[in-house]
Amino acid sequence: MLRRVGTAFEIISNGVFLMDTRNGESERLLIQSALEHLTGDVRMLIGGLGVGFSLAEAIRRRETAVTVVELEPAVIGWHATHLRPFSEGALEDPRVTVECADLASFLRGAARAYDAICLDIDNGPEWTVSEDNAELYGDAGLDLLASRLNPGGVLAVWSANEARSFEQRLRKRFIGVEVRTVPVSRGEPDVLYVAHTPGGSLANATNLPPANL
Repeated sequence: MLRRVGTAFEIISNGVFLMDTRNGESERLLIQSALEHLTGDVRMLIGGLGVGFSLAEAIRRRETAVTVVELEPAVIGWHATHLRPFSEGALEDPRVTVECADLASFLRGAARAYDAICLDIDNGPEWTVSEDNAELYGDAGLDLLASRLNPGGVLAVWSANEARSFEQRLRKRFIGVEVRTVPVSRGEPDVLYVAHTPGGSLANATNLPPANL
């Protein structure tokens, strides 16, 4: 459901608040964190279209081609109307491909690898919208995500709160894991988990301590 509250829009799923158009700082930082260690042409996969902040940020970089995987056709449709200003018309950009699909199923059938995968499909690894999504943050899901990243690729995950068990699983499979907190006006800070596969500029990196943004 798309709900209007004053000048803002909120996306609600089965009565659970997912996101709104009031800020978008942490969603933009999710993309920036994934791109900051990548150079040249970048092929990015974004899991979750949401209100479009992440996608709009991704295509600001001219060399980036983006595939967005969104489960709900209604969300995609809203970007032709109410949410178009927030995605800044990005769905019309020729560098952007939108797939209406379950992300885990899409990844299993993917014929290509990506330089960056950014996940913003839930309220976090421990606060998922559906039971099916929970597998992405477990051992098998992280193995699947890693297998779809090019050498030196980046996995970035958005969370509405700290998820220590997920962080531990992440550190077992990736290098240069960073935990970035983003203060919000109310409640716990948003948390970004950024991890790298071997082969890039962080090939010899160790896991990094948390950073506050």
